[in-house]
Amino acid sequence: MIKFSLNSTFIKPENNEIKNAVILLHGYGGDGKDISVLSNNWKRKLSNTLFVCPDGHETCNINPIGFQWFDFSTEDKDLILKKSLEAEDKIKIYVEEIKKEFSLKSSQICLSGFSQGCMMSINVGLTSEEPYGCIVGFSGKIIDKENLSKRIKSKTKILLLHGSLDNIVTPNNFLEAKDFLIREKIPTETIMIENSDHTISTKASNIASDFIKQNLYK
Repeated sequence: MIKFSLNSTFIKPENNEIKNAVILLHGYGGDGKDISVLSNNWKRKLSNTLFVCPDGHETCNINPIGFQWFDFSTEDKDLILKKSLEAEDKIKIYVEEIKKEFSLKSSQICLSGFSQGCMMSINVGLTSEEPYGCIVGFSGKIIDKENLSKRIKSKTKILLLHGSLDNIVTPNNFLEAKDFLIREKIPTETIMIENSDHTISTKASNIASDFIKQNLYK
């Protein structure tokens, strides 16, 4: 296996026959191992699937044992956009490495992420030349709607899930993202998980794995 540009946790199918992949992007202060636990449930439904869980390219400013895709400790929107675009470029390079190493096409890949990872999944998926199999986002938002609107290149199908009690990334961000994607004519499904906060609930996880199966196993 080649050396990838991002340190990663991989969960391969038991038969080692890889027909598709789910790339999981962690939230602010997390890491690939944290979000890789989703595969414990998903691999039961998603056979022949490689789960790819990279660490963010930067050490997290508020949690030095975790990582970030961009700095969330600043309120400077221009700086956040600049750093998120840098992260987007790094993730795109990484995805191309994954595609080459495992002989996969974008259409065989689901981009998924939690919180900050959700934000990056949306940006990477919609601004890539080739559409992905699908995008699944938990508890996220659109980083900069005006900027993203100008750069959309593909219409990858998206599922967004959000907790109704989320006080970190509030449900209003979810509703704004839904409105944005509909206006941009992106095929989108959105589900609010009642009585759930800033987390990936079992219900959200199960809905997501069904959506991924439906869109990758064609």
